[in-house]
Amino acid sequence: MFSKDIGIDLGTANVLIYVKGKGVILNEPSVVALDRKTHQVIAVGAEARKMIGRTPENIIAVRPLKEGVIADFDVTEIMLKYFIDQLKVRGFMNKPRILICCPTNVTSVEQKAIREAAEKSGGKKVYLEEEPKVAAIGAGMDIYQPSGNMIVDVGGGTTDVAVLSMGDIVTSESIKVAGDVFDNDILQYVKKQYKLLIGERTAENIKIEIGTVFKGSRKEEMQIRGRDMVSGLPRVLTIHSEEIELALRESVNLIVASAKNVLEKTPPELSADIIDRGVILTGGGAMLHGIDQLLAEELKVPVFISEDPMNCVANGTGIMLASLSRKSKP
Repeated sequence: MFSKDIGIDLGTANVLIYVKGKGVILNEPSVVALDRKTHQVIAVGAEARKMIGRTPENIIAVRPLKEGVIADFDVTEIMLKYFIDQLKVRGFMNKPRILICCPTNVTSVEQKAIREAAEKSGGKKVYLEEEPKVAAIGAGMDIYQPSGNMIVDVGGGTTDVAVLSMGDIVTSESIKVAGDVFDNDILQYVKKQYKLLIGERTAENIKIEIGTVFKGSRKEEMQIRGRDMVSGLPRVLTIHSEEIELALRESVNLIVASAKNVLEKTPPELSADIIDRGVILTGGGAMLHGIDQLLAEELKVPVFISEDPMNCVANGTGIMLASLSRKSKP
C-alpha cells in the first residue's frame, strides 16, 4: 500500500537504483532501443545494450545520457519509468520519494531536466545531490567531521574530483573525461594504428580485459576482430596492454591534472588530512588497471580503491535516504 523511497545513480553508462530497506536492486546499462519510424520502445537496459552496433536500419540503440547529463529528455524519461515500474515501488495511494545524483558542475537547466525526468517517471518528491558527496558517503567516508576527505569518482561520462569536509564540498572539479572517452581512445588507436574498425563494445572489452594506465604494470594480449578499412573484409589481430596504456595516456593525464588542480585549491589544513587519509577512488573507472598506482605516484599521497566502486553512489543514496525524512525541502 505504501510506496518506498528510492535512490538513483543516473549514470551515463549505467543506472543503479537503491530501494530503502532492500539495497541496490537494479543495475542496468543506460540504453534504450527504439523503432526509428514508430518511436516504439523495443528494449531497455541490458537487452538494448546487446543491440548497440548490431541493429538493422529501422532500430536505433540510444544512450540518452551524455557526459553525465541528459542529452535526450524523452528517452531518459522512458528509461527511468521502465526501471521504476520494474521495481514495483509505487504504493496504491502514493508515489516514492526519489533521491537522484548529478555531477558537480551541472547547470540549473540540466538540474531541472533531471528533476523533471524523475518526477514524470513517478516520483512524488525529488531530491538532487552532488555525485562526489554521495559517492564519498557510499564509500564509507565520514565527511561530516571537520577533516579533509578527497574523492575521485570516475564514471562513464564524467570524472568528479572533490575535497569534502563538514558534510559539504570544499573544492571540486568535474571533467568530461571518463569511461566513454577511454573506449573512444582505444577505438581511434586501433583505427589509426592498424586500419581496423572496431565497435564500442569491443573497445570496452579491450579496456577491461587487457587495459592499463600505469606503464609496465600489465603485460597481456588479446585477439580482436573488426573490419579492415582497406579491403573491407573482417580481420583478426592481436593487441597488447602496452598499446592500451599509450592510447589512454592523454585522457588519463587530464584526470591527474584535474586532481592536482583540486589539491592546489585546497586549504592547507585539509591538505594535511589528505596525506594521512589518502584519496579514495570510486566509480566504474576506478577498476581500470593501474589508475590507483598512477594517481599515487603523481599526487604523492596514498590512493585507495573503494570496496565496491561501482555501487558507491547508489549505496550513498541509501544512507542519505535514511536521513531524508529530516530534510525540509527538495
